[in-house]
Amino acid sequence: MKKSLLLLALAAASCAAAAQQKAAPAATQTAPAGYQEQLGATIKDVMSTGDVAELKALAGKLERAAAVAPADWLPRYYQAYALLIATFQSKEDGDVRDKYLDQAEAAIGQARKLRGDEAELLVLQAYVYQARLGISPMMRSMTYSQKVNETLAQAKKLSPANPRIYLVQGNNLYYTPKMFGGGAEAAKPVYDEAKARYAAFKPATPNAPNWGERQLLGRLKQYEPATASAQAAK
Repeated sequence: MKKSLLLLALAAASCAAAAQQKAAPAATQTAPAGYQEQLGATIKDVMSTGDVAELKALAGKLERAAAVAPADWLPRYYQAYALLIATFQSKEDGDVRDKYLDQAEAAIGQARKLRGDEAELLVLQAYVYQARLGISPMMRSMTYSQKVNETLAQAKKLSPANPRIYLVQGNNLYYTPKMFGGGAEAAKPVYDEAKARYAAFKPATPNAPNWGERQLLGRLKQYEPATASAQAAK
């Protein structure tokens, strides 16, 4: 009798172990061969277009990549980024653009569950708040401008060397009316800080977030005529 009970206990333990293996979290799964290269090519496509339809299609492609590699947070991150840029480029109604941002925030939440780089995710979240502000500046300035600053402050505590923090912060200042402490002049030192941070920044992996420098250089170029005029006046 005792021997029968022991055999039953061993059988039950074996079944439980097998069940645990089947229910193993996605983090134990590995991406298929060639995945990183394909992801890198898709990221490159996202970074090289401003076409709304193409960005939406790429966001869908990245969602499929997330299904192929469910342990990797980067497809969700870039899915959110593609939808964010589509929002900035779109001429559609505010309600439609808000829906893009709803999808972007959902992707950020999924990336966070996968323990993605929290500082990078906070910067992207702040950028989403900035996009929501841009949809209706008069109605949303008090709420979303503050959210941008608070979220960037959290990111800065985690990774003060991240150049995207200063880019998004500079953008927030640039588009804030001068009477509220913003404007081009107030943004310039922050953009300069971003430039220095980009010069020193090295992404952790080839596909890790590394966007924003081209946008920053475009912003700084806008200051050149004013700088030249000031020097000529001396």
